[in-house]
Amino acid sequence: MISFDAALAIVTAEAKPLAAEAVALGAALGRVLAEPCVAQVDAPRSDISVMDGYALRDADLALAPPFRVIGAAYPGTAFDGVVQSGACVRLFTGAPLPQGADRVVVQEDVEREGDTMRVVGTLSGKRYIRPHGSDFRMGEVLLPAGTVLGPRALVAAAGADVATLSVWRRPRLSVISTGDELAEPGRARERTGSIPESASYGAAALGEGWGAQMMGRYRLRDDIAELTAGATKALAEADVVVVTGGASVGEKDYAKQIFVSLGTEILFSRIAIMPGKPVWFGRRGDQLVLGLPGNPSSAMVTARLFLTTLLAGLSGRAPSAALRWRSATLTAPLDAVSARETFVRARFDGDGVAPLANQDSGLQRALAEADVLIRRLPHAAAAPAGSTVSVIDF
Repeated sequence: MISFDAALAIVTAEAKPLAAEAVALGAALGRVLAEPCVAQVDAPRSDISVMDGYALRDADLALAPPFRVIGAAYPGTAFDGVVQSGACVRLFTGAPLPQGADRVVVQEDVEREGDTMRVVGTLSGKRYIRPHGSDFRMGEVLLPAGTVLGPRALVAAAGADVATLSVWRRPRLSVISTGDELAEPGRARERTGSIPESASYGAAALGEGWGAQMMGRYRLRDDIAELTAGATKALAEADVVVVTGGASVGEKDYAKQIFVSLGTEILFSRIAIMPGKPVWFGRRGDQLVLGLPGNPSSAMVTARLFLTTLLAGLSGRAPSAALRWRSATLTAPLDAVSARETFVRARFDGDGVAPLANQDSGLQRALAEADVLIRRLPHAAAAPAGSTVSVIDF
């Protein structure tokens, strides 16, 4: 067995970005920039008004004349003329500032009658003008490579007149679940001894949440021919294959040996952690295979630790972005830890984190209740309530 840190280092070393591709702005949510997003225009493209009001010459205000309204400007439609002394132009928020004007008087500070406007309010020192290029200039890098494209980043890209972005390709993911006892949800009641297969749904959902493109989800019996055919199909379509079950040393735990027979090099097998000791990881050319335990809780804990790290790196993020440990306060005590590093399912309770009472790896109700994992190092002493522990979102 190897340590958690050693296993994580091996996964991290394999988690390199895939090829870059160009995608339309509308399809870029959640993707990671392979190249910087560079502004294609100045913003704003001219001096613009930031308020509804009247554009005029600031020097005229000292004379307090009645101003002649000589036209109007709207967002996207400029006034075609020059503002001379004693004249003004009606304009609205976002409208280009007319030539000759250098001040906007807001509409609340004026009175208008026909084509005549008078300033009646007490003016502040603000001119209510957003200068040309004050946000960014054409050619300026707005979003560096490595940016995860969320809604706000997409607003910036669109505002820079960018229609397509160079992003890292999404990893293609297939998930295989193995076991004669497994049945599709809704069908287990039809056969004595069957249990609903659940781990693959969690692994697939977690994978998609971390940027993977799901290619297939396969439930296979513990039959060498069936497993070989399923593994061959999964390898033909995916960058990453996750296998739940068949990772231990039971009489019918064939999964790992099937992938070895198909050319997979095993990079590690068995980790000194709890839950999840049977986890294994391999490489077949440019493809990666992650073997997880069949118990749903064990599968989800280890997928959260290793699958998310792998997908983060393959999709262009730093692999470490998947495991951002932070400190939290225990609200209930924890027992001492054995020689295996332990990841405790827990829940935030408002004041800190409370470990779930039952850590059985087969329990699924408790799995649904957990929202954090507590990391406990090997041989850690018992921790009373009030202790500080390391956690990640689960």
